Amino acid sequence: MKFTKMHGAGNDYVYVNLFEETLPTEAPALARAVSDRHKGIGGDGLVLIEPVENADARMRMFNLDGSEAEMCGNAIRCVAKYLYDHGIARKDKLQIQSGAGLLHLELFPENGTVDRVRVNMGEPILESAKIPTLLTGDPPVNATLTVGGIELQVTGVSMGNPHC
Repeated sequence: MKFTKMHGAGNDYVYVNLFEETLPTEAPALARAVSDRHKGIGGDGLVLIEPVENADARMRMFNLDGSEAEMCGNAIRCVAKYLYDHGIARKDKLQIQSGAGLLHLELFPENGTVDRVRVNMGEPILESAKIPTLLTGDPPVNATLTVGGIELQVTGVSMGNPHC
C-alpha cells in the first residue's frame, strides 16, 4: 500500500489515496497500526482520500486509537494540497466532503505545487453538550480546568473534533 506522510501546523497524519489504492484491512485497525510511533509509521492518525460524487474528494479520518473523527482543519488542508500536487484536482478552489459536511478550500499554488491552503471551517460549536465537555458555563468560556493541581482558564470549542 502506498501512503504519504504529511503535517500541517503540528498535526501529522498518514494519508492514503483511495483514488488509486485499496486498504489491506479495516480502516480503524490500519489507523492503530500506522499511527504507532514505535512500531508503525507514526502520526496523529490515518486520513483516507476518497472519490465521491458532488465534491472533489471525501476525507475520512481516524484517530490513532482507531476511532473515526469528523474533521481536522490541518488534515483537510493537507488533503487539498495532495489533490492539487498529485493532479487529482488541479484548481485553486476545492470542495471536500468530511464528517463535518462539505468544506470549501482555497489553494495558493506557486511553481506548480500548493504553497498555502485556506479552509472555511464554518461556525464553531460552543454549546457544552454538543462539544462535548464537562466544563461549566454555556458557552464554556474562561472556564477553570484543574490539571495536576494547576488551575487553567480555558474555552471549550468544537470544529468537528473537540479542541481546548
